[in-house]
Amino acid sequence: MRVMAFVWPLTMLFGSVVWLVFYLRRGRATAPGHGRWAGTAIDTSHCGAGCALGDLVGEFGLAAFPALGVVVGLGSLYQDRMVAGWVIDFVVAFVLGIAFQYFAIAPMRGLGVRAGLVAALKADTLSITAWQVGMYGLMAVWQLAVFPVLFDGRADVFSPEFWVAMQFAMVAGFVCSYPVNAWLVRRGIKEAM
Repeated sequence: MRVMAFVWPLTMLFGSVVWLVFYLRRGRATAPGHGRWAGTAIDTSHCGAGCALGDLVGEFGLAAFPALGVVVGLGSLYQDRMVAGWVIDFVVAFVLGIAFQYFAIAPMRGLGVRAGLVAALKADTLSITAWQVGMYGLMAVWQLAVFPVLFDGRADVFSPEFWVAMQFAMVAGFVCSYPVNAWLVRRGIKEAM
């Protein structure tokens, strides 16, 4: 699938050398049979690519354009900028994740735009949501419990500490999304990779 040419480098943003080794051993089109666990890990990585890029764009987008926070309810529905970041991250990650899934499913199944989008929504809505929940959970621990003890406050989006924590949080997203992806493949809702 052509979309995987974008997926693998994006997953290495959070998975680093581990995902590079996984790609070299299991992810290449020429790799011998994956096995079920590896196929599910590839499906989950595919989901995670949209989430990783969405979180990167969302966090820097909010930092560059603080008015985006107001658009998603900051100041009226809630007061915490972190929540605004998560809302924006989720929206961007969801749109990108569905786009990645569309470009995987539509050509494989020979679907038109509408049918392809419906199939992509069915295949990735739960897995993207599980990913983001896992990521937000660990990021909340970092921002609300760990960083205040270590640095007397939260890590800023422009700090290396924020992005190191985000890498760990993305791995937590992978762990939460993996069983959801396995279930979606077993049910025939998502294609096995």
